[in-house]
Amino acid sequence: MNKRNLPDRRTCPTPALSRYTCNGRRHDFRRREDQAKGGYVDRYDPALFFFLVIIIAFNMLDVLLTQTILDLGGRELNPVVQGAIFNFGDQFWVWKHGVVSASLVILCLHSKFPRVKTMLGAIALVYCSVVLYQVALLNGL
Repeated sequence: MNKRNLPDRRTCPTPALSRYTCNGRRHDFRRREDQAKGGYVDRYDPALFFFLVIIIAFNMLDVLLTQTILDLGGRELNPVVQGAIFNFGDQFWVWKHGVVSASLVILCLHSKFPRVKTMLGAIALVYCSVVLYQVALLNGL
């Protein structure tokens, strides 16, 4: 009698958060069709960590430059952040940092899906251009 008749563990995909999230071994997909489909992994690329740190750094730099511009008499152009400034005052950066960090965690968990890496690069590029615009604006004041 064969006692190895267990249900196939591969019938359902790996969830985004599981017991293997911190100590698992899966860092990529072996098959091309799995790579094209995307999915969840246990370990993430150092390049992904680099992009996440860059985006958080640009976010904090954006907050500092925004506060400096507001102190010099400027105004916020983003209506969502303008609402946060109206509701939270000088503590709007806590809200902004929380929203951006939560979004980055979600994007990190979904980083092996085809469009997410492109989105992270686009977000970093947008933040870079916003910070450069703010620096140029401060140089003109």
